[in-house]
Amino acid sequence: MPPNEPSRPITNLSDITSVRKAAVLLLAIDKEAAAMILKQLEPRAIEEVTRELAGMGDITQVLRDKVIEEFYDLALAQTWASEGGLEYARTLLQQSLEPKEAERILQQISQQVRKTPFSFLQKAEAQNLLTFIQDEHPQTIALIVSHLQFHKASEILAGLPGPKQIEVVKRVANMEQTNPEVIAEVERGLEARLSNMLSQSFEKIGGVDTVAEMLNLVDRTTEKGIMEGLEAEDPDLVEQIRRLMFVFEDILLVNDKGIQAVLKEVDNDELAMALRTASPELKDKIFKNMSERAAQLIREDMEFMGPVRVADVEASQQRIVDVVRRLEDAGDIIISGRGGEKDLVV
Repeated sequence: MPPNEPSRPITNLSDITSVRKAAVLLLAIDKEAAAMILKQLEPRAIEEVTRELAGMGDITQVLRDKVIEEFYDLALAQTWASEGGLEYARTLLQQSLEPKEAERILQQISQQVRKTPFSFLQKAEAQNLLTFIQDEHPQTIALIVSHLQFHKASEILAGLPGPKQIEVVKRVANMEQTNPEVIAEVERGLEARLSNMLSQSFEKIGGVDTVAEMLNLVDRTTEKGIMEGLEAEDPDLVEQIRRLMFVFEDILLVNDKGIQAVLKEVDNDELAMALRTASPELKDKIFKNMSERAAQLIREDMEFMGPVRVADVEASQQRIVDVVRRLEDAGDIIISGRGGEKDLVV
């Protein structure tokens, strides 16, 4: 379609491209909102839309209203579909729109809904899902849990037998891109027993960060068993996972007694360096577990330290994190949410 509006007013949405619809929508909303939307687009899409904007003439109020209305219907229908499924969305659309319009909107959102692999498993209870997949091959389980929310994936991981936990974690950690044909084949096999729609797409899934997120949520005993099993085979992988599982800001999760134990093993220069980029909340927590004199000395060191390299700050933070992890492994401190609270005697 040429960049300029035709001489006759366009009032039918089917007469304009999706790129022009996007351009009209951006013109209809305020600049801040338009900028936020553009930031979410891929570079090629941004180029196409901005080119359309640059060559666009006057837009009739009728066309603008229809574009906004279609956008609203699509956004609403996508929410219905993600929360209740396509059939649920279809029912609500048919109740609120003309049949032809409802079907047109449904066809557009169905392609988006089907882009999420294993979307039919998201609403299943973790225990039921565990029963359903626990006898699958570790590679199949790894593929499935990589597409689930971290909380649900961690529950499934904790429910697997020890040896299979390790096999699944290894496969998730080494997973990068998965061929859509492989995903579709696995989904077809699951559909035969569980049913629902298929979906496929290339996407970045799994990886060491996914394993770290899962292990952060399982209980301490499960995490320790998995890490010990992995360490015998791949100590480098274990170190990568550990560094991602607990970061410097997570020291906020350590109780006051634990903070005091950590501070005994960290010198003031190291601490002053590490706190340069810390949040105000973390600084306050650390300072309140020190004497006023010691806290004042650290503040003065930070003030007069001058410019420092980010790499040096991160190195100091990592050394303190290593101290925290060592003390946790020894049972000397407890990190909130890591399962250690269950072992306390009250």
